[in-house]
Amino acid sequence: METELPVEPQSLKKLSFKSLKRSLDLFSPIHSQLPPPDPNSKKIRLSHKLHVEYGGIKSGSNQPVKHNSVAPSTSNALVLAGTGSSKNAGTRSDSITVPTQPKNLGDGNLTSKSTAVVSVHGTSERNLSTAALMERIPSRWPRPVWHAPWKNYRVISGHLGWVRSIAFDPSNEWFCTGSADRTIKIWDVGTGELRLTLTGHIEQVRGLAVSTRHTYMFSAGDDKLVKCWDLEQNKVIRSYHGHLSGVYCLALHPTIDVLLTGGRDSVCRVWDIRSKMQIHALSGHDNTVCSVFTRPTDPQVVTGSHDSTIKFWDLRYGKTMATLTHHKKSVRALAQHPTEESFASASADNTKKFSLPKGEFLHNMLSQQKTIINAMTVNQDGILATGGDNGSLWFWDWKSGHSFQQSQTIVQPGSLDSEAGIYALAYDQTGSRLVTCEADKTIKMWKEDQNATPETHPVNFKPPKDIRRF
Repeated sequence: METELPVEPQSLKKLSFKSLKRSLDLFSPIHSQLPPPDPNSKKIRLSHKLHVEYGGIKSGSNQPVKHNSVAPSTSNALVLAGTGSSKNAGTRSDSITVPTQPKNLGDGNLTSKSTAVVSVHGTSERNLSTAALMERIPSRWPRPVWHAPWKNYRVISGHLGWVRSIAFDPSNEWFCTGSADRTIKIWDVGTGELRLTLTGHIEQVRGLAVSTRHTYMFSAGDDKLVKCWDLEQNKVIRSYHGHLSGVYCLALHPTIDVLLTGGRDSVCRVWDIRSKMQIHALSGHDNTVCSVFTRPTDPQVVTGSHDSTIKFWDLRYGKTMATLTHHKKSVRALAQHPTEESFASASADNTKKFSLPKGEFLHNMLSQQKTIINAMTVNQDGILATGGDNGSLWFWDWKSGHSFQQSQTIVQPGSLDSEAGIYALAYDQTGSRLVTCEADKTIKMWKEDQNATPETHPVNFKPPKDIRRF
């Protein structure tokens, strides 16, 4: 019987090298080189530690490599030169190709493609790690613009139910509110006094809009009705029939005589204001359409729904142009910036900013309100206001996404603490006054604190370390 040969003990390092070699043989197309890392996820850059340790940088273009800067490159591969071309058989010279600083950093166009070569002597090709070349990138997040804090200066009572909707007159002399008491009330902006009460709906009024082109006001409610009011006669002159359930939102097109309404039947309907005819039924959402706004150019219609999606619509053909699926919860509010080509959407998970017209995701707001956000609006100064179900009213800087004020509304005496919800809010035409419609049956008016300065109310801003991309 033959004696068995003793098994040579293998170290853990040797086994690891075998496993690495096997993986390399399986997946690497070029066996003389390491597989290149993903250029989008790893941006190799020269660290100060590497400069000190290996003591010298030979630049192919005679340009020093700047630290604390990102330099994306078309190829981030670790080039292993000298395997066989070295004069001494015992030593091998490994060189790492590191891209130098491009001239115009930040716009994505590389004007300088020169590379700096770092010579590393006597290093195993397996021990080269991109972690040694990584440095923390300094935050380039824009600093927020200082805004004065807002304060409540007037509380208006008069409705007998939850106040659900608001719209301002183009002349900025009055505003109208719709309520769960089935009435529409018109208030004076300057004094807050009641001018007129309109009755006609048989359920709560959830949507209001005032035309800038005609003397018309439009209202929609849970009674499936969409009404057109003539403000010279103070009566209903048209009704738009077609919704199969309650109507939650409405918007007027800025340039053509078209009205858009969205409701619980998951359809956004397009109406001709003059003829009462339905032009399109924009169907595609799987749940209630609860927010809508319009633009003069494509996409002319943008809708948000309880199915957690935002859809862009082609108004000519009545078809979907794009669907944004970034939110995880119902998109109850949308706000278009009055001057920039961008808009914000609010959900219980986060408030997000998107660009127009293509709908690219820009960024999340830097903090979470952690409540259901029912309404949001933004003025010309870039102050975004969001109202929550728990009575929280947050003010944000549009550019940076920083929340510079977080206030809480106070319920009226005799109301429950749970009746602190904000259901609608809007700036006036100048953007200097904010009006909120609340569940304690009141309307509150807010304005900036004139006595506040950057010294008394400093910006407490920390640049974000990690921004979620979705």
